[in-house]
Amino acid sequence: MFFRLVADSFGRRPRHKLLTGAALALGMSVATAALSVALDVGDRLAKEFRSLGANLVVTPKADSLPLEIGGVDYRPVNAGAYLPEADLPKLKTIFWHNNIVAFAPILETRVYARTNSTLEDVQGRVKPESTIIGTWASHAVTTAEAHSFVTGIENTNPWWRVDGRWFQEKSDECVVGRDFATQRGLKLGDSLYLYTGGAFYLHANDLRSYHLSITGILSTGGTEDEAIVAPISLVQSIVARPGQYRKLYASALTKPEDDFARRDPKTMKPGEFERWSCSPYVSSIAYSIGQVLPGTDVRVIRRVADGEGQILSHVQMLLWLVTFAAMLAAALAVGASSAASVIERRVEIGLMKALGAGSATVGFLLAAEQLLLAFVGGGVGYALGIVLARLLGEKIFGAAPEPTLLVFLVVIGLAALVTLLGSALPLRRASRIDPAPILRGE
Repeated sequence: MFFRLVADSFGRRPRHKLLTGAALALGMSVATAALSVALDVGDRLAKEFRSLGANLVVTPKADSLPLEIGGVDYRPVNAGAYLPEADLPKLKTIFWHNNIVAFAPILETRVYARTNSTLEDVQGRVKPESTIIGTWASHAVTTAEAHSFVTGIENTNPWWRVDGRWFQEKSDECVVGRDFATQRGLKLGDSLYLYTGGAFYLHANDLRSYHLSITGILSTGGTEDEAIVAPISLVQSIVARPGQYRKLYASALTKPEDDFARRDPKTMKPGEFERWSCSPYVSSIAYSIGQVLPGTDVRVIRRVADGEGQILSHVQMLLWLVTFAAMLAAALAVGASSAASVIERRVEIGLMKALGAGSATVGFLLAAEQLLLAFVGGGVGYALGIVLARLLGEKIFGAAPEPTLLVFLVVIGLAALVTLLGSALPLRRASRIDPAPILRGE
């Protein structure tokens, strides 16, 4: 009988039901779109942020004090410590190994570069005049599970643009910076001769030469535009450090850091440390890397990491504010419609009470009607919201978020909550209606 009464009442007064359902559907559609994008935006923005470059840098703990001018390292090649390249596959064994999307070792030195093989003008030179950077362009790393992971400077610094192509691994090829090529009149396919050797002066009897083919012109907007970039194996040969590197850039997917993430892990209790370690904060990922690469100092590139966190926090805050505004508007619309419905049904409510229905029964009946309306309006709103979310996702992020059961359940729950909150005062007023004056026609 109760469900029959609810169904019969739901079919009457279609105008009020339509207005209330439309308000709920519009509010829930906005909430669905905002929630779908908010739940999906973190991963998508984190992947987009990788175009900003690496957010972690690894250096030897025993390294000497840096001597950099304009971003160029002027220390002698034998200054500081080196790290073994063979340890790099361990990066894919940490707890957050899936978040490590790219890494590339760096080894730099200074050489004398010429566009021909003539030794004239090389003898008597005091200092090499060009920087050569050794790194990976596209290097396959074999992980502990025998999986192949391709990484390199192309992935850690995706904004580096090459006119031509990158060099091949362990080849006599290189790319040269845009300014370097302009100053020397170099173009794709040209040859470059590198000379190195001698403690203070370069003499013909102790020179070592390297002949490289230029496969690309590099544009970075930084000091690399004046440098040569070549396979790291070549630079290791020049500095006589086979299988070693000086610096490692790593790019990791992270979540924005909060006050808890910035705490010193040494001061945390065991439970706090476990929660911190199991969260993809950039600091916790840096800590894990330091554990698998002994003798290293892992630092966060704050300019990149903080920028990512601020942008992501602001976008998510905006989406949550939009969701809250949609919920508030829907609640106000439901409240106004419920109040009008209670006023129109005063006679019906008074008759029900006169026949023996208590205030609780009347309130429960009216609440059940509103909940049924919430489920219908919430379902329609979810369907509309998915369409809106796909439009927003494709326009803003280039990919639409996928519908999820979690968002559907949350939207239905929000629709029920908004309906009950919006109808609370009208339902309370209905439960307090005195049937006697109504039956007397007053």
